[in-house]
Order: sequence, then C-alpha cells, then structure tokens
Amino acid sequence: MPADRIAESLAFINWTVLTALAAGAFAAVVAGRFLTEATKGYLAFTAFSAAAFAVLAALADTGLPALSPALAVRADPAWEAPRRIALTALPIIAAIYGVALLRGGRAAPIAAAGLAAAALALVAGALSWGGGGLGSGLLLVELVALAVALGGVWAAMVLGHWYLVTPRLPEAPLVRFARWLTLALALQTALFLVWVALGAGPEGAPAFAALVGDWALFVWLRLLVGLVFPLIVSWAAIQTARSRSMESATGLLYINVGTIAAGTILAAGLYFGAGLLV
Repeated sequence: MPADRIAESLAFINWTVLTALAAGAFAAVVAGRFLTEATKGYLAFTAFSAAAFAVLAALADTGLPALSPALAVRADPAWEAPRRIALTALPIIAAIYGVALLRGGRAAPIAAAGLAAAALALVAGALSWGGGGLGSGLLLVELVALAVALGGVWAAMVLGHWYLVTPRLPEAPLVRFARWLTLALALQTALFLVWVALGAGPEGAPAFAALVGDWALFVWLRLLVGLVFPLIVSWAAIQTARSRSMESATGLLYINVGTIAAGTILAAGLYFGAGLLV
C-alpha cells in the first residue's frame, strides 16, 4: 500500500525536510545580507535558526536506517561520510556567521564556507540516493529546489514577523523575499510538470502515469497543496507587503510555511516511497 511505503521512508523524509530547511535558510541569510537592506538582528536570528536546523539534520543523518528492499531507491554508502561532514560543518559555520552578522560584518569568506557546506550536503544526498549519473543530477535539482522554497519561506516568514515588532522598517526586503519565494515556487511547478511528463525517478514510470496510478492522490496533493496554492499565496504576500499591510503579509507567509513544508514532505515521501520525482 502507498501509505505503508511512505511510512518505511519516514527517516529519509525527515532528513530531506531538515536539510532543506538548514541549507535554504542559510542561503536566504546570505542573499539577504548582500542583496537587501534587512537588519542585522533579523539576519543573525535566521542564521542561528539555520544552525539549529542543521544540528537536527546532522542528528537525523546519523539515525538513518537501511533502505527497505521494498523501496525503489537504493543507497550508495560511499557518500555517507561527505554527507555527514557537511552537515556537521554547516551548523558551526552558520552560528559563526550569525555572530559576525550581529557585529555588522559582511563576512564573505564565512558566507562562502557555509554555502559550500550546504551545497556539499545536498550533492552528497543526491549521490547517496540518486542512483548515480543522470538520476543523481535530477535528484540534486529537486533537492536544491526544495531547499530554496522551504528555507526561503522560513526566512520570509521570520522577516515578516520582524515588521510586527519594528514597524518602521522599509518594505523592500520583504517584497524581495516574497518575490524570490514566488519564483522558486514557479520553478518547482515547472519541474513538477517536467518530471511527470518524463516519468522521472528511479521507479521509471511511464509519462504522466504518476497522475493516475496508485500514488495519484499524493501526487495531486503535492501539486495542488504544495505548489499551486502556495504560489498563489506568495503572489498575494507580495501585494500586501507592497501596500505595507505587514500583518496580512506575515499571516500569508505563515500559511505558506505549512503548505510548502507539506509539499516537501510529499515530494520526499513520493521519491523514497514510490521512486517518483515530483
């Protein structure tokens, strides 16, 4: 049964969510520092939260079980050590970067080191469970997209909350973060269509079969709840932020944290449980 297969892959779903949060939130901090006028307090707080997520991801990585033979995905143990090194380094670097931000520095070398650790974690994850070659490349694209969307919505939501306690902040940073999030979700939606059209994933499903097969309910939930709905909400968040309705924008971003997290869970469950890339 589909639900049973997803349950067998819960540890890997947990890894995907936590790693995406850590890598994506740290990348959002770096983008916010160099491309927006976001305050140092906000950026430091988000960097510390990325460090906390990375600690949880590292702990989750050490507890990953062997993949069940019933699943379509197979593991390559050669990439276990690089994956764990990256997830051990990321929280340390993110915490150091948070301290540097509090002091008002740009700390470009530290930012670059953190981005490298985040990238290594995602690359090693793709090589661990992508099957090598093209499969690992496609999984890497998926993991990066998940990280950008989930980490981005977390960073945007925290920034929206910052306006509630510091109402005189200019609206430009929140508008920019919401626009980036909208672009990330639009890219994910396009990738979904490509993956389904190609039958991408280790299961090797026929074109568009995922939309009507045993996993169709979860696939449609991934599309409608995890992509289309948050894409509309993100667009609405841009409009409300531009009009300085910061409470409304923050509320919309809170909703998106839940829906994008749910979409990430569904995407990871469908990959590890069904071998479908969506």
